[in-house]
Amino acid sequence: MTDNTPMINQLRALLLLTQTEEQVARTRISQARTDAVRRELTQNAEHAAERTQAITEQLRALGGVADVITPALGRFGAVVKATFDQAEPIEEALLQDLTLEHQLLDRATYLKVLAQTAGQPKVQQLAERLVTAHQATVEWLTVVLAEMALGGPAALQATPIQRVAGGATRLVNLPVRFAADTVNRAVDSVQQVGEGTEERLQTVAGKAAQFTDAVRETLVVGRSASLRRAERIARREGNRTAADTARSAREELGDVSADELPIKGYDSLSTADAVKAVKELGNAHDVRVVIRYEETHKKRSGVISAAQTTVARLAKEAVGIAD
Repeated sequence: MTDNTPMINQLRALLLLTQTEEQVARTRISQARTDAVRRELTQNAEHAAERTQAITEQLRALGGVADVITPALGRFGAVVKATFDQAEPIEEALLQDLTLEHQLLDRATYLKVLAQTAGQPKVQQLAERLVTAHQATVEWLTVVLAEMALGGPAALQATPIQRVAGGATRLVNLPVRFAADTVNRAVDSVQQVGEGTEERLQTVAGKAAQFTDAVRETLVVGRSASLRRAERIARREGNRTAADTARSAREELGDVSADELPIKGYDSLSTADAVKAVKELGNAHDVRVVIRYEETHKKRSGVISAAQTTVARLAKEAVGIAD
């Protein structure tokens, strides 16, 4: 007589983790950047609930005790996770989501082999279904993280608390506050002639990668004029690196004109033509500049969605995932 204990143990573990997965998906819905992503996350949560039911049924069929404690633990675990998520940068929260999905995938794969060995075709079919679902989620989360690594915008956006947490982390690790103060001093005094100007401009160039959310929050509307002035002076003096850094900062703020966009004649394009042009871009930075311009000036949701799709494509290419 086959001992079903190993399968029951794995089904119990999968039930607990799937309950957590469902609740995590529901908490991520509020972080969706677009309606399409919001719908996808809603479907993910519903599918996780369906998988929970299927796992429970197989547990009963194998003689496992159908308890009410495990689902409650799953929900509690998700609440705890969501609470801690808010105290850390969004990329760390998503890396933990990815770890959860890998654990689900690995356990489902193990269950599949156990079921094959035990001659339990229904359990095997369930395991195969779980493997397929978790492989897809692992791929999706990998792409979202790659979008962030490329500079975004990613399918998911940080909550206000996570943005603060991300800023605090950068302050400790980079440190960003020192960089922000250096940038501000360099921008405000860039028109001054002398030895100190060149040094400050080089400091700006060296800190270019730190023009992220934490730094952007220190730049007010009047900063755009200073950045433009800094860029003009740097180009006049032949300091291309510093000029490009100032321009990158403007682009992050959405302070660009139509003739600065990577698509020629952009303002004269219809929505359909703009969508087509955005899909042909091959550089994440260029796509981001277009998105910032759209969000600041035209606000065409179709173009922004197309740009988001382009970023996702570039992210898949970066991590080696085929469309």
